Amino acid sequence: MSHPSRPIKAWLASYSELFGVWRRKAESREDAEDAMHDTIVGMLENNTTLIDNPRAYLARGTNNRLISRHRHQTVLTVLPLDELSDTEHPRQAGADSHAQFEQLADALVNALADLPPKCREVYIKHRLEGWTHTEIAQDMVLSRSMVEKYMTRALRHIHERLHHYVPD
Repeated sequence: MSHPSRPIKAWLASYSELFGVWRRKAESREDAEDAMHDTIVGMLENNTTLIDNPRAYLARGTNNRLISRHRHQTVLTVLPLDELSDTEHPRQAGADSHAQFEQLADALVNALADLPPKCREVYIKHRLEGWTHTEIAQDMVLSRSMVEKYMTRALRHIHERLHHYVPD
């Protein structure tokens, strides 16, 4: 019989310690055992000699599997609208709320129009188009710090212009 390789010995040495940790964190002992078992099977199926730190790999893999297991076990409760009480119903938009929305949208457009062009462009790319600060900096040939300053300036300006629309 051949001797286990060094990485296998390393995770075997950590098994009982890590199992104790995960047993306390898991919802049940069986969940901890299953998560560790799945992680170990993954290590053995792959080339364990490529894993630099088997203990860390086992710890992270078990943690990830426990999180995944918890997500799959968590069930979202859904109720039909007719089973909700009157106070639990979502608000329905009336003519008044539509007018308030139009005023807020106009105020935002005006606030954006008052910003300097580069500041406005940074805000739009980040908040409305979802670009990262790094992507904006590269696209506009700016430093990341300058992008952050433009965002801060835009947010401060918009807050000053729109703060009265926020309910108390």
